[in-house]
Amino acid sequence: MKERQMEGKIREVHIQRKMTVPAAVAGRFGLEAAERARAFHASFPEYAETPLVSLKNLAEKLNVSGIYVKDESCRFGLNAFKVLGGSYAIGRYCAKRLGLDISEMTYERLTDKKIRTDLGELTFVTATDGNHGRGVAWTAKRLGQKSVVYLPKGSSEERLANISSLGADACITGLNYDDSVRLAREKGRQNGWIVIQDTSWEGYERIPGWIMEGYTTMAYEAYQQLNGIKPTHIFLQAGVGAMAGAVTGFFADVYGDENRPHITIVEPERADCLFRTAWASDGKLHAVKGSLDTIMAGLACGEPCALAWDILCQYADCFISMPDKIAADGMRILGNPLGNDKRVISGESGAAALGFAAEVLRKGYGKNLKEKLGLDENSIILCFSTEGDTDKARYREIVWDGKYSDI
Repeated sequence: MKERQMEGKIREVHIQRKMTVPAAVAGRFGLEAAERARAFHASFPEYAETPLVSLKNLAEKLNVSGIYVKDESCRFGLNAFKVLGGSYAIGRYCAKRLGLDISEMTYERLTDKKIRTDLGELTFVTATDGNHGRGVAWTAKRLGQKSVVYLPKGSSEERLANISSLGADACITGLNYDDSVRLAREKGRQNGWIVIQDTSWEGYERIPGWIMEGYTTMAYEAYQQLNGIKPTHIFLQAGVGAMAGAVTGFFADVYGDENRPHITIVEPERADCLFRTAWASDGKLHAVKGSLDTIMAGLACGEPCALAWDILCQYADCFISMPDKIAADGMRILGNPLGNDKRVISGESGAAALGFAAEVLRKGYGKNLKEKLGLDENSIILCFSTEGDTDKARYREIVWDGKYSDI
């Protein structure tokens, strides 16, 4: 009952910044690793940098120096960033199986008939809210391999159809996300399939690490596109935390302990496992059980990734648990730009971080929080819109019909 009484409110945990932390924690996802990942992705014929959008008019309206949004809606034609992780992990897996370095494993080589013969018939299995599974299925199809994808209870038929159209054996389970992961894990064990999952558990750390390394391509591109402009604040949405951990690790490595931006992690209030872990501050990971009911389908994860937490607990400055309305407002703000700002079509999970930043800057009740986050007229904000309208019916329901307008 106490948990329900807290719903509809922003909850926050601020972490005292550590000035001396092991460089290796961030270094695995730093500049050098990101350059390797980007080189792999750049070998794909569909590769192109996604736009970094400068929202000058929004920044002026919210009284900050700059707001930049990395728009992942056009990544490889899949409308989301997730393919970066799945494709890189599959590439790394195939390279290791063949005794090759990832630098030798380009798209051209991966799709070569001889390599396909050397690898034999493989099946990649995963659980997903939609975007990750679509990326895994897309990559498997490119390589002439098989994929099996499990979606959690409540997933949209559109997301299922997108995955099935890529040749995957896909279905919606009657389970929540975390139990769907356990199903994929068990099916993989029973059938000798390769599990491609961006959350880690004991004995399963290598592939999640590769997935996170793949995500750094997105951070590397943004860093290059900023062209010397240093963000003072980065807002990142999180499910299990893999993307947030990878991007946090990258910027911590690039800027160093003293100069790294203030990093805030946002989660839906009914799936806020990282927030609860930070709140408890007892050295343990804390899970959220139950249906994980939130419009932010890509963030509806109840169990944090241990590998991601190792980075976030060292380098993130604030953890936020927030109601769905804030993500919905983020979708509307990005989809209805001010002046000549570029429109960004951002889905429920993609708009969460920008939605929170805007909420703090424009609402009176956020004044105290604004000060705690160090936001002022000199702030330069970076967000990542990690998906477009991957569920078009839900997007219109929120942006056109005003659903989730009230806390």
